[in-house]
Amino acid sequence: MDYFPVKEFREGWKMKVTTPQEWTPRYMFFTKGVGRHKERLASFEEALRKAKIAHFNLVHVSSIFPPFCKVIPASHGLTLLTPGQVVFCVMARQDTNENERLIASSIGLAIPKDPNHFGYLSEHHSFGENEKTAGDYAEDLAASMLATILGVEFDVDASWDKKKEIYRISNKIVRSMNITQSAIGKKDVWTTTIAAAVLVL
Repeated sequence: MDYFPVKEFREGWKMKVTTPQEWTPRYMFFTKGVGRHKERLASFEEALRKAKIAHFNLVHVSSIFPPFCKVIPASHGLTLLTPGQVVFCVMARQDTNENERLIASSIGLAIPKDPNHFGYLSEHHSFGENEKTAGDYAEDLAASMLATILGVEFDVDASWDKKKEIYRISNKIVRSMNITQSAIGKKDVWTTTIAAAVLVL
């Protein structure tokens, strides 16, 4: 195997000094996909391809929506990235090789009204839930986490519809949403679902 010449590498490489702002995502887009293959890993790859993010080196991160970050369409976000680039994302993933088993992967998002404040994302993956059930759960989870740090009082056991009304009245959470992918498993084939929030620096 031929390696890059050490001398040339040392002369051409320089340490880049970065600031926290450079590592704070400016944009975020959402995508999802489902893949099927006899091999488990290959079914995950197929799901990534359907989501159009298979050509990046994905790094999973935790679930904070940065202040002043803007949600953009996936079609636009993909033009800001380069194949092979290290790309940060919040991802939910589920798979099965059981016939007729229902699976789902979902990302929920809650954005505060004050753009100076951070919001929350949540990852949820499940068995036996359709897209609406899984999506509502992920969205509820993200909004509930945000509500607790904003001081919004709510009944944790209340339905998602009731919580949404409380959040709306509080005037502290401006938007919540989810992206969810569900699928039904097939015999002797691995089925994988993914949902992802992709961060663009």
